[in-house]
Amino acid sequence: MVNMERKDSHVKNKRPKGGMITMPFIFANEICEKLAVVGFGANMISYLTLQLNLPLTKAANTLTNFSGTASLTPLLGAFISDAYAGRFWTITIASIIYQIGMICLTISAVLPKLRPPPCKGDNQVCQEANSEQLAILYVSLLLTAIGSGGIRPCVVAFGADQFDEKDPKQATATWKFFNWYYFCMGISMLVAVTVVVYIQDNIGWGWGLGIPTVAMGLSIIAFFVGYPLYRNLDPAGSPFTRLVQVLVAAFRKRNLPMVSDPKLLYENHDLDAPISVAGMLLHSKHMKFLDKAAIVTAEDGIKSSSTPNLWRLNTVHRVEELKSVIRMGPIWAAGILLITAYAQQGTFSLQQAKTMDRHLTKSFEIPAGSMSVFTLTSMLTTIVFYDRIFVPLTRKLTGSERGISFLTRMGIGFSISVLATFVAGFVEIKRKQVASKSGLLDKPHAIIPISVFWLIPQYCLHGVAEAFMSIGHLEFFYDQSPESMRSTAMALFWMAISVGNYISTLLVSMVHKFSEKPDGSNWLPNNNLNKGKLEYFYWLITLLQVCNLIYYLFCAKLYTFKPIQVHSTTQDSVGEREDVELKTHV
Repeated sequence: MVNMERKDSHVKNKRPKGGMITMPFIFANEICEKLAVVGFGANMISYLTLQLNLPLTKAANTLTNFSGTASLTPLLGAFISDAYAGRFWTITIASIIYQIGMICLTISAVLPKLRPPPCKGDNQVCQEANSEQLAILYVSLLLTAIGSGGIRPCVVAFGADQFDEKDPKQATATWKFFNWYYFCMGISMLVAVTVVVYIQDNIGWGWGLGIPTVAMGLSIIAFFVGYPLYRNLDPAGSPFTRLVQVLVAAFRKRNLPMVSDPKLLYENHDLDAPISVAGMLLHSKHMKFLDKAAIVTAEDGIKSSSTPNLWRLNTVHRVEELKSVIRMGPIWAAGILLITAYAQQGTFSLQQAKTMDRHLTKSFEIPAGSMSVFTLTSMLTTIVFYDRIFVPLTRKLTGSERGISFLTRMGIGFSISVLATFVAGFVEIKRKQVASKSGLLDKPHAIIPISVFWLIPQYCLHGVAEAFMSIGHLEFFYDQSPESMRSTAMALFWMAISVGNYISTLLVSMVHKFSEKPDGSNWLPNNNLNKGKLEYFYWLITLLQVCNLIYYLFCAKLYTFKPIQVHSTTQDSVGEREDVELKTHV
């Protein structure tokens, strides 16, 4: 009897899993992943052009292709996590794959045989990396891209899993987690573009890549050690499967006439309960051809307590999930071109910085790869300004708790991004004017006597634009995606970044090809930026962004918010009554 009491007491006193105690283990993984990605990516153009001797356009395309692939793989990671492996094992395995890629990169930077010899002579005769050396680079980058695909969409959701939203005491802790997540991510990126880039430029690439590699290895160990403390939720099934099931069911019943009353469409609250905790999605009048997936026929063999064959019949809620995703598509697409504009900071803007005077003092010079620190600081400053000053002021004007809607926030970001690339063109003209006066147009590796701080406006404007647009994009995905797809929404966000980087690659290649003249000159020359017309390229992106802004305003005006049912209990003269209302958005 005493033993039983002790056992019961032990069970009662057993610490529940999850909570704030798990955060250091989770943050360590994310911080080191960002340290490695940003630390290498911020200065990667220098590694490719100076260590591997690649032409500028080839190096720029390699960088954007890598960024695009690393942003596309989260779709695969989200699918594997939700459908099969769960978030913990997806993050763990992906981190190990990422670590292998970083080790390969570090080894290639340390061993002389894995990179071409240094350039020789005053004329800088350079031997480009051979196919074997490039193969090691591409395999390493592919491994890190695959690893990022498992980490990026799962870390935020896994961290949120550690708090039980049904417990009022832990509800506010979820929002604290998001605040600390973004804070830690911003700090790690700042360290990457300052300390890590400085080590790469002044000490060596072996140390510059080795330090993030070691840090990533330690983070994997720390993350795995925290396993007994985590709340691990079982995979609930892939939302991608549900979307495909609706499409297949609608196609099978494509020849059926539409029902006269939407109330005749199939609903099953018990079936949808796990994916509709916040409320059921209501039937909408748009895309009626998808409603055929919810038309009940004799062949469906539905009984009151049975689960239907979801490849033949789906509920209204599941049909509306697909409609919500489709409605988000045009707004999602509008965010792509901002990433294309933003991508130039890591390629051509960085090349501009390398030709300019970067001295803060006589003895200290800012690494070109660290120029993105101005983007990060302006972004973080804008976030604080937005939260503490902008929202309270606009709240008084609009009466909205958010201050402004996420659609308005995105529109402001698009407008500022247009200004950023417009300004960048004039700065390039100024840089070349100084180079011409100094007789340095024909000397691509000479330092032009113009301060690198001329580039600060375009870097800062990109940071402000990102604070408005990118975070607004995230708010949009979180609010408008079906609740069971909110973890997958992060993968869609990264997919927009992926497509934006690929479009940058395509745009650079097309401009390089079609702007070429018979004498070999073009807007984006491989070896001498002073002989190019980079300002024209920036203004081409500006024009595309103006068209994109008009497209976005049109889409935002026509956008229909997802219809969701909210239950509330009220008291009247008869007794307690449950009301159903349509959730509104601002």
